[in-house]
Amino acid sequence: MKVNSIPGQIELTDETEINIRFSEVDSMGIVWHGNYIKYFEDGRESWGKQHGLQYLDVYSQGVVTPIVHTSIDHKKPLRYGEMAIIKTIYEDCEAAKLIYHYTIFRKSDREVIATGKTIQVFLNTDGDLLLNFPDFVIAWKKKKKLR
Repeated sequence: MKVNSIPGQIELTDETEINIRFSEVDSMGIVWHGNYIKYFEDGRESWGKQHGLQYLDVYSQGVVTPIVHTSIDHKKPLRYGEMAIIKTIYEDCEAAKLIYHYTIFRKSDREVIATGKTIQVFLNTDGDLLLNFPDFVIAWKKKKKLR
């Protein structure tokens, strides 16, 4: 999945593994659909750690990033005891938002289980929407050679 459209721009990705726990499945042993949101968050946290844009770093700058959009396409089931891989890709954009794309694979055969997307915006601690990227994000984007 190629989400950045600027020639020569690097794609910021991360892959992290998760174990499907008993508490995440329904009575049929299949992951309950609501847990995929949590898996996306696991992917974002791992991505942030790898690329230097973690939640607490953002919060320490007086900014929060609530999710305003989530989409998921379910392809296959995950079952209790399986391992999964969450691939997270950051989509760079000019608007003051964070866009992530996800692909969840079953580890054993790399079968695509689900795909999805989230969009987050920037708010200050008073809850006001920031229409421009905060300065620390602009500096991060320059360091990563993004727009």
